[in-house]
This record gives sequence, structure tokens and C-alpha cells, in this order.
Amino acid sequence: AGGAVLGRAADRLFSLSGLFAVRKPKGPTSAAVLNLLKERLLAEAGVQTNGNKRNQVLKIGHGGTLDSAATGVLVVGIGKGTKMLGTMLAGSKKYTAIGMLGKATDTLDATGKVTEEKPYDQVTKGDLENVLQKFTGDIMQVPPLYSALKKDGERLSTLMKRGEAVEAKPARPVRVYSLSLQQFQPPLFTLDVECGGGFYVRSLVNDIGKELSTCATMQELTRTKQGPFTLEEHALHEDRWTIDEIARSLEHCTALLPREPSRKRLKAEHPGGAAVICE
Repeated sequence: AGGAVLGRAADRLFSLSGLFAVRKPKGPTSAAVLNLLKERLLAEAGVQTNGNKRNQVLKIGHGGTLDSAATGVLVVGIGKGTKMLGTMLAGSKKYTAIGMLGKATDTLDATGKVTEEKPYDQVTKGDLENVLQKFTGDIMQVPPLYSALKKDGERLSTLMKRGEAVEAKPARPVRVYSLSLQQFQPPLFTLDVECGGGFYVRSLVNDIGKELSTCATMQELTRTKQGPFTLEEHALHEDRWTIDEIARSLEHCTALLPREPSRKRLKAEHPGGAAVICE
């Protein structure tokens, strides 16, 4: 700010610190949502951002990517809160997902190209409920090829879009705390899932389709909870992305968080969990 005296709004913005949650709309990437939030706040504070200068201005990050087509809780760290995002990635999350039987796509969701179609009229509600038991608890899961996971420093989804051959990542252990069928109106089925870090709901829907001797793809995904933050109670809608609302939310949310445990123990438990921080 070149030595200029910043206004009270700017002082207030730069004093914000902690974790809060926003409601990610359908369409933009999680990173784009974060950039929009950042621009809004800097504009409200009257902070001039010329070119790349803004990168040093406001420290903000999110605690776990949601796909572009997904909506729901996106946990945001601001100020010192960015250091707490790693714990969010490792913690539990809840989702509501709508799957569609009879079709498979390359991205495992509705944004992709259809790669397979199979009959599904033989699948009953009972079949679906039985299959869900196989996907509950500690299971192995192959992550989707179209994902933010990296190979040689590049996102798999970027490599795929360029048409490069990408080998499937090996299956890895993931944890499903609970999985239940909410609705079944063939070809659509609605699931509630509570899972640990590194879990892909798209892969789950795809795997369920295979297990039922048909195929399936995810139509919609909403993250309803991440750590202690719920969609109903804590996630700020876009019209509430203001300094005052966030300050209020930070006060409210600080009470939800566990007292800071020792960092060493957390790092040991969750190797490789990296938060996304735009500085």
C-alpha cells in the first residue's frame, strides 16, 4: 500500500484470522471461488491491486478442492488460519451425491463424455443397499484419472485434456464412516456419504455401478459438511462475502475448532496432506 494510510476497512480485513466456510456455487473451480472472494474483500477495503502485487497482499487458502460441477461447503483460511487448513483436508467430510445408472463417463461425472451405456432395469433398491455395505469402512479406492492429483507436478486432469496417456494411480486406502441410500428413482439414486480425506465420491459412484453389473456416473455433488462446518449453519452465501460477515463468522467458527494440538503429531498422522494456499 506504498506507505499510504489504509482505511479502517483495510485494517479490519488484514486483521482477520482463522477459518470460516463459504458456499461454493456450481460452475467455477474452487481456486476461482477463492480468487473472487479475495477480489471482493480487497475491493471493499479499497486496496488497490495492480497486476501481481495482490498476491502478497492477502493470505487466503482453502482446505480441500471441490470439483467445478460440485457445490457446498468450502472451508477457507485467512491470515494465520491458512496454517490450520491441513487439518481440514485430513478430517471428515459429508456429501450428498446423485448417481445415474446405465451410463459411464470419462470424468466419472456429468461433465464428461459418455464412454459406456448398459441396461440397469434389473437393479432393485435392495441390490443397491446391499452393495453399499461393501463400500463402508476401510476400503481401497482408485482415484479418478480426471482429478487434481499430480504426476510430475502437473494435474492429471490437465494431462488428460491434452490427450496424454495417463496411467491410473494405484488404489489407496480410504475411510467411509457411513454410507446410506436416500432415494432410488431409477436411473437416479441419491447417497449420503461421510468419509475421510482423499476420498472421491465420483469413484464411489462409478464403482457401485460396476458392482451392480451395470455402470453409473455422478450427476450432482454437494458437500454438506467439512470438519465442524455445515452447509446450513456456517457456509456463507455469495451475497455475504463481506468483511463484517466474515469477521462475525470467524468469531462463531473459532468456537467450533479443537484447541490447536501439537503440529508434530498431526504431520505424522497425515503425511502428504497439502493445503491449497494462494498467497
